Amino acid sequence: MQYHAISFAKEGFTVDLIGYPGSLPLKEIVENPHIHIYYLLPLPNIEDKLPRLPYYLIKTLWQTSNLLWVLFHKQLSSYILIQNPPAIPTILVCLFYSKIANAQFIIDWHNYAYTLMALGINNNHLLIKLAKAIEIYFGSKADHNLCVSQGMKEDLLKLGIHAKVLYDRPANEFYPISLIEKHEFLLKLSEKYDIFKGSKENSTVFTECIENEIQLSGKRPGFIISSTSWTEDEDFSILINALQEYENAIIQDACNLPNLICVITGKGPLKEFYTAIIKLRNWKHIAIITPWLENEDYPKILASADLGICLHTSSSGLDLPMKIIDMFGCELPVFSYNFKCVFTF
Repeated sequence: MQYHAISFAKEGFTVDLIGYPGSLPLKEIVENPHIHIYYLLPLPNIEDKLPRLPYYLIKTLWQTSNLLWVLFHKQLSSYILIQNPPAIPTILVCLFYSKIANAQFIIDWHNYAYTLMALGINNNHLLIKLAKAIEIYFGSKADHNLCVSQGMKEDLLKLGIHAKVLYDRPANEFYPISLIEKHEFLLKLSEKYDIFKGSKENSTVFTECIENEIQLSGKRPGFIISSTSWTEDEDFSILINALQEYENAIIQDACNLPNLICVITGKGPLKEFYTAIIKLRNWKHIAIITPWLENEDYPKILASADLGICLHTSSSGLDLPMKIIDMFGCELPVFSYNFKCVFTF
């Protein structure tokens, strides 16, 4: 959505960007006089204190009133674009707003909200059936629909929604960098994370300076990276088990394998669960760190790595993992879960 905002601003539109606080927006957004940011109020943490149905009702009412307040207390817009999910109450509220403000309503379909809900509830639960009915019926009332894969376009068509495929592409900051740029970035990273420190002055575990020339270290470890929102649609036990096999292969001296440094970036609800599992492994030849990187540093770490990992499976199986597109922009080779939409875009 940040990329959408930047693109529209470049085309001369004044853009109101509405979302929840958390990570800092891109610098290009913060400094753009044509983009105004409006923050929604997060729901207080009451999920564990209430049964599921009352919690969802309270959450929906909270989000509805909050979003309506923001929409109608800013200048009225001619177009309103939402990314789906979330669907409830976003689609209903924004459809209502579009009718009152006489605005064109556009949905950018990245996934289905009801399939995400079904990850934690039985697929035949009444809530799932109700959520699907609301999402599809009111979603079909949009003036225009976009989606990110051919597979999703075909599925939406079965549901009576005509969408145009607009493939994601990497932003301008995702591009290959030189060895000198990698060295400088890794030096900066080593100031915060000891795992990147080299044994000599002006060196990192991957690079070193020899006679004023930057070179790759001869016995450097492998450098793999994955990014995640730590949710149910990314099973990191697959990667952990694979790394355990890799560790065993080194111990058994089955192959001439280097040590590994694995960086997993991102925030999300299952992060503590997986980091606890990782700590129990006590590997000798593999190190995993889970840093949170600034927006400006994320493209650089992708461009510095040897291999990207994508474990995104998607609750619908129809969206396109943006993280792979970013890795492609940096010309980083990617291992991906067997996910058909990656190969049909």
